[in-house]
Amino acid sequence: MRRSIFGFLFVSILIVGCMGGELKMKYYEKRCSSVSVETTVRDIVWSKVAANPAMAAKLLRLHYHDCFVRGCDGSILLDPVQNSTTEKTAGPNRSVSGYDVIDEIKTALESDCPGIVSCADILALAARDAVSFQFQKEMWPVFTGRKDGAVSLASEVGVNLPSAGANFTTLVTQFGNKGLDIHDLVALSGLMDIETIWAHTIGTSRCVLVARRLYNFTGVGDADPSLNVTYANELRKICPNPQIPTTTLEMDPNSSLSFDSDYYQALNQNKGLFVSDAALLTNPQSAQITQVLQNPSVFFARFARSMVQMGAIEVLTDDQGEVRTNCRVVNKQ
Repeated sequence: MRRSIFGFLFVSILIVGCMGGELKMKYYEKRCSSVSVETTVRDIVWSKVAANPAMAAKLLRLHYHDCFVRGCDGSILLDPVQNSTTEKTAGPNRSVSGYDVIDEIKTALESDCPGIVSCADILALAARDAVSFQFQKEMWPVFTGRKDGAVSLASEVGVNLPSAGANFTTLVTQFGNKGLDIHDLVALSGLMDIETIWAHTIGTSRCVLVARRLYNFTGVGDADPSLNVTYANELRKICPNPQIPTTTLEMDPNSSLSFDSDYYQALNQNKGLFVSDAALLTNPQSAQITQVLQNPSVFFARFARSMVQMGAIEVLTDDQGEVRTNCRVVNKQ
């Protein structure tokens, strides 16, 4: 299986190179000779996750939400200015967090290597390191050299981020629009989010997002027939009707703070929390992939490959963008 893991990563490396050759390993090695950018990011992220394990899901989600809107350009980090509404103000992003960790990393790097390290690269590295803390080793390679975007529009979020209520056709289309295939869709299904933390392998959700599946799936007071009956009854105990907006529940029962393949085991028992989870079982190819990903070694390898793919979506390089000195605002011209 070790050969298989490196095989997936090697393919990922080739793909990133084919997408334009802009992103590189060790991009900052000579540009920031006084400090190791990767070590700085890792040390801060690992300290945050050690203090709060839920931070892993938050940073992973932050990177995903950034990449699916305008590519991995750090545009989600921009604060609204005057009457403008940026990505972070859009409904699907209002519960996104982790911005303070990115700010802390940026401040440290600006002190040691001013004007060099992009916020987009910090996001990509922080997401990898957040997951890697559990294993105390890097779980996938992060290619760097991204530049930061100067445009962030709330109106672009809803049409680009996959929804918890999306069917299979919609999911395939949305991932395909970003250059990702069905294997990426299934491997990254735990990252999809529309209103709350949806990092299934290491996350929690709110009852309000599953209420329709439990109490009014087709509008006549029924439950979603694709949901495991025993699991549905358990969910109703946690999420009585009417819902309390603040009530949370684990997306991956018994392992919401761990990064593992248990999500796929639950999925194949019809215990996926959202409509889009169940959607993966409606297509023969994706259903077969969910079975294969129950094997932890295969899951880790394919997830690593897909994270490299996702991290290369519509990246800006060289003079296509800038390196913000403050991740929350564009540089003054």
